[in-house]
Amino acid sequence: MTKHVAIVAGESSYRTPDFLEAASLLRIAAHVVGDGVFPAGHEGLEVCLDDPTAAARTIAAELPHLDAVIGVDDHAVLAAAAAAALLGLPHNPADAVAATRNKATLRQLLSAAGTAQPDFRTAPPGAVLPAAAELGYPVVVKPTSLAASRGVIRVNHPGQAAVAENRIRSILEAAGLPATQSLLVERYIPGEEVAVEGLLGPDGLEVLAVIDKPDPLEGPFFEETLYVTPSRHDSTVQANAVRLVETAATAIGLQTGPVHAEIRIGANGDCYLIEIAARSIGGLCGRAFSFGLLGESLEVLILRAALGLASPDSSPARPATGVLMLPIPATGTLTGVGGIEAARAVPGVDHVTITIATGRRVETLPEGDRYLGFVFAGGADPVSVEQSLRMAGNELSVTIDGEEVRPPTPLA
Repeated sequence: MTKHVAIVAGESSYRTPDFLEAASLLRIAAHVVGDGVFPAGHEGLEVCLDDPTAAARTIAAELPHLDAVIGVDDHAVLAAAAAAALLGLPHNPADAVAATRNKATLRQLLSAAGTAQPDFRTAPPGAVLPAAAELGYPVVVKPTSLAASRGVIRVNHPGQAAVAENRIRSILEAAGLPATQSLLVERYIPGEEVAVEGLLGPDGLEVLAVIDKPDPLEGPFFEETLYVTPSRHDSTVQANAVRLVETAATAIGLQTGPVHAEIRIGANGDCYLIEIAARSIGGLCGRAFSFGLLGESLEVLILRAALGLASPDSSPARPATGVLMLPIPATGTLTGVGGIEAARAVPGVDHVTITIATGRRVETLPEGDRYLGFVFAGGADPVSVEQSLRMAGNELSVTIDGEEVRPPTPLA
């Protein structure tokens, strides 16, 4: 009997086509659910994801025969969990998913459980300065409800605090959110970052990848560029990072499905949880991974797990892989991207995908929330993969408002 799955995603999600392809490979009937913008050639069920309860009721009423509901991105995870609950399908508790969507709530739950994380304070309007003074500089100030590093700013001294707060509140207003909401102020932890990609199930956390971020994330804004796996950190650090993700998932009540976590590695290899999400890795970054002898995609593994189907093999299909997220180097109108064929010709590069059309307005962080595109590479080891990605990035040139600006992807 054919299995049916709902793929729930916000209109700005990159991920829906990859999940649809995975469903097709598994011969699963996929139903696209979202807020009105669907992949070409696919009809979808339109819901308002800003009202997760109403969206869940619509999903349950219109698609009562579902066998699984997948929330693809942050905008969709609450509605997906609520719909699965109404249909009696495996799901995370609503309050656990909600905690991953509110950074202040997440911090409070982790603090109550004694989970290692940055010291923090919540700051209502006008309170960033005293909160930062209490924690000690430098601090990181961020909105509680935005993703992809949008609105995240490092503050090094008191003179920057009010400026950062005003800028973040303007970003919230532009995003259609209350500008008066409390902000999160965290003590800045120097060190490298890794990401952990995994699946939660009855047996706990299955780790699919520990991913290095070779470029330093020191601020003032936190634009991610390189992801490379397997990690080059020693086994103790990697084990500490994985254990921290398991502890955090338990602390907030996550039980099933994909998780993506960001961990800062401080002095002496100590690990601190920065974020954990009840979804898989964002953007097109999932295309950097493949598993088993068949080279199955991350999305195939997620669908198998959601439907209770065993995965033949979840070990990496290739020795090392990575992705370069192409940063937007300037705010303005995108007028061209050059060097794409040269980047594709770099040894080790699998493909280059530009995701923003020429003529569109683009914004840098912290106001922006999208990447220009993605470069994917594979190789015999993480060092060669990183080098391939950097070389490809250096072949690319971006023209904003008629002026050429090269993305910052220096050779190591």
